[in-house]
Amino acid sequence: MEARDTDLKKELDATLATRRELGEEYESALVDSFLEKVDQRIDGAVERRVRRQFAEQQMVAARDARSPRATDSWGERFGFGIVSLVLAVPLSAIGAGTAHLPGLIVSWVGIVGVNVVQAARAHPGLFGTRRRSSKDGDWEE
Repeated sequence: MEARDTDLKKELDATLATRRELGEEYESALVDSFLEKVDQRIDGAVERRVRRQFAEQQMVAARDARSPRATDSWGERFGFGIVSLVLAVPLSAIGAGTAHLPGLIVSWVGIVGVNVVQAARAHPGLFGTRRRSSKDGDWEE
């Protein structure tokens, strides 16, 4: 039995002793008073539990934000760049083979476009793109 349970048992014993002394006409007031104390104990326990869980969630969120998986890691960006350059060779050959210089230009505009979109996704403020703020619906740079 915890100390709180012992305190609550003492409260109940005191309430019952008071009822015996005062009589049945005060029973309702005594029960209400005891139940109010029980409610306060429950509210305190729930509040402590909610605070603890909130603190644990904040710790998990902070740990996740610092993890390399939270944002694109350098290796993922490097890999995307390598794959992009490797695919650039056959795309350039196909574009230049079918439409000569305009085909080559179109293929390289596409390659550069894909890399710009990837860079903008990895670094939202890099190209002056705006993103929606989480509070008040304001836009931020």
